[in-house]
Amino acid sequence: MRIQSVTWFFSIIITLTILCFIITPVHSQCLEDQKSLLLQLKNGLQFDPDSSAKLVNWTQSNDCCQWNGVTCDHFGRVIGLDLNTESISGGLNHSSSLFGLKFLQELNLAYNNFNSAQFPSSFGILTNLRHLNLSANNFSGSMASFKKSKNLNSIDLSHNALTGSVPSIVFEGLSNLVFLSLMNNFFNGSIPSSLFSLPSMQQIWLSRNQFSEISEFLPNKSMSTLDTLDLSQNKLRGPIPSYFFDFQSLSYLSLSFNNFSGTVQLESIHRLQNLTLLELSHNSLLVNASISYSSLSSFPQLQWLGLASCKLQKFPPLMNQSLFYLDLSNNQISGVIPNWIWNIGNGSLNNFNLSCNLLVGLQRGYVIPPLQVLVLHSNQLCGEIPIPPDSTRFVDYSRNNFSSSIPAEIGNGILNLSYDQLVGMIPRGPQLQTFLETSFIGNKGLWGAPLTPCCKEVEPTTPTVDGRQSNTDEDGIN
Repeated sequence: MRIQSVTWFFSIIITLTILCFIITPVHSQCLEDQKSLLLQLKNGLQFDPDSSAKLVNWTQSNDCCQWNGVTCDHFGRVIGLDLNTESISGGLNHSSSLFGLKFLQELNLAYNNFNSAQFPSSFGILTNLRHLNLSANNFSGSMASFKKSKNLNSIDLSHNALTGSVPSIVFEGLSNLVFLSLMNNFFNGSIPSSLFSLPSMQQIWLSRNQFSEISEFLPNKSMSTLDTLDLSQNKLRGPIPSYFFDFQSLSYLSLSFNNFSGTVQLESIHRLQNLTLLELSHNSLLVNASISYSSLSSFPQLQWLGLASCKLQKFPPLMNQSLFYLDLSNNQISGVIPNWIWNIGNGSLNNFNLSCNLLVGLQRGYVIPPLQVLVLHSNQLCGEIPIPPDSTRFVDYSRNNFSSSIPAEIGNGILNLSYDQLVGMIPRGPQLQTFLETSFIGNKGLWGAPLTPCCKEVEPTTPTVDGRQSNTDEDGIN
């Protein structure tokens, strides 16, 4: 009896499964009103049919749910539209049939060119939108409000020509917003502090705009999910808001090329234990590099550190860091380059910039690691030229006081030895002979190809950064 019951049960399951396959079509047929809206959209857009892979194939005779670039739900309603890189050049305005697609959840119009057309405010009425990508479209004007699109997860308006301020109301109530990119536009005024209070926000990209203000205070510090904050290349001024260092999930913090001022204690950043990139370069900051070893060990994942133009007077203690990129240029670091600096990253360091400091030499016994890029120009370094490893692809030793001859084995990558005090004949190695004379000019005692005779007496070595005569201490190389 039990066996019969089990057999009957499985027979019912199999029958229902077969019925589902019979009744349910392989795909849902596009609703006529949805097809009509899409065809109106196509007819209204200006695009190059020779460069189009999607729009050009939209025809009345086909099911629109099968059109390239269109996604439908089970009811035949359009929920996704991907027209990126379709050579669209115009025809999108506030009355476009696009905004009749009320069920649209994903919209991608990236990499077209709307020729400075005004940004349609009607994007804000698509209440079901979750993902909006309008990047690289050359839209102009101000940004629409998205407060009605409560389901938005991501907004990408980068690489346009949008202008004006960004009121807080634009992002009001977007509790599901995870990603925002407004980079490479012309937005100005204040960055709305409400952005930093959105509970789901993970990435904020606002670089290359003209923002000038940011609130020093944050009413709600619950933004524990923020992973990426890029405010670089704006006009932000005043102190760096202290609440930035409360976002303990931050792995990427770039504030370079602004007008931030005040003092930053490197010690205070130790709370950001997930940092992989910290970029504070080229502001009006004074960075205090005094930091204990225990605090330093709180950055186990730091790979990129930019502290150029931060008024540093000594090397930050960066031993045992896994750095890939380190920029300490344009500071006031003096004395010799210590040997421990070459051990940073235990071989992971790839790009190292110490240019425009007051350095006078290298500590004896140095061993340069296999860097790709080494930049030491505009210091007061003297003595023999340090020979980098064969793997180094770019070396700039220019505008120092190096006074030796050029070793033949130095020329495996791009090389700049101009405006030093080098002497002797330029070696005839196959790589050195490929360089232009600009790599060697400004060395009175240097001669041979690729220099022409007139280049021997070119401008003398430039003055040192502070105008004093170079010298080295007992650990330096003379």
